[in-house]
Amino acid sequence: MRIAIVGYGRMGHEVEAVAAARGHEITARIDPAAPDAADQEATPGALNGADIAIEFSLADAIEKNANAYAEAGVSAVVGTTGWDDRKETIAAIINRAGIAYVYGSNFSIGAHIFFALTQYVSGILNEAPEYDIFLREIHHAMKQDSPSGTALTAADRVIRTLARKNRVLTETAHRKIEPDELHVTSSRGGSVPGVHSVYVDSAADTIEIHHSARSRAGFALGAVRAAEWIRDRRGFIGVDDFIRDILRLQ
Repeated sequence: MRIAIVGYGRMGHEVEAVAAARGHEITARIDPAAPDAADQEATPGALNGADIAIEFSLADAIEKNANAYAEAGVSAVVGTTGWDDRKETIAAIINRAGIAYVYGSNFSIGAHIFFALTQYVSGILNEAPEYDIFLREIHHAMKQDSPSGTALTAADRVIRTLARKNRVLTETAHRKIEPDELHVTSSRGGSVPGVHSVYVDSAADTIEIHHSARSRAGFALGAVRAAEWIRDRRGFIGVDDFIRDILRLQ
């Protein structure tokens, strides 16, 4: 498979290494700032010859890149975060073009096992009112958004499953937490690839669900596997559909 890498930073380099190890060819390296990228923008010309694009870039470029994929007829796997408010616009672009576009905040297979465990435990807590639940995430100092998309995905699993939690609080709380609030806290520093923890706490004990990424390799592997998975598919597809299929989740 011939892959164009859109966003040739740390994740882009990791994607390149994983893709090459799995026998794929890199046709383009696209990034406005990376000195070792051959192209600065994802144009149809830059995408020429690619079967698929794998994108880890900035949210500001999401619509422009989607239009380029549509014009070039190139499907894409997109791990860029911070563009939830533009999903309808991007979906319309992709569906008109008849290509595939798999998007998600986290392509790590391990992270999705973490999501599944979080959702399962949240369902159990409906019968255990003495327990509260909250989330914490830690990332490297260079990460530009907070909370992370992964933390927000985990929070969404809680909100959808645990009846007594109705809203997510992501800011510092200079007050007590209301019973229906799910508090998500973020820390930034150092070179941490990503740590996410769910705490289930009562007066008697604490249960932790913890996912710690040792490197970006797991994220890159998931993205490359998603690229392999969508080759014969079409449409605007959330990463959950990909994960459910490969892990045979209900």
